[in-house]
Amino acid sequence: MPVLRIPTPLRAYTNGQADVNVSGVNISEALVDLTKQYPALKPHLFNEAGDLRPFVNLFVGENNIKDLQGVDTPIKDGEKIMIIPSIAGG
Repeated sequence: MPVLRIPTPLRAYTNGQADVNVSGVNISEALVDLTKQYPALKPHLFNEAGDLRPFVNLFVGENNIKDLQGVDTPIKDGEKIMIIPSIAGG
């Protein structure tokens, strides 16, 4: 199964889990599985239209899915996926 790494600010919604095993053949399916396991995460990842929020960055290995095929990016068994929220400051 692919493993999705949860950033510290979102671990409150995954019962403190840093790594969550997910199923799916692409990022979209993995995110559906993640939000089925932890429904409280959904509004933090998706907007009201069901689209991935623009400040949510997903990486497969070292590659941002925005540079690949977006949520249609294929994933393999054992692949590491990371959610990295954008950070703004001033």
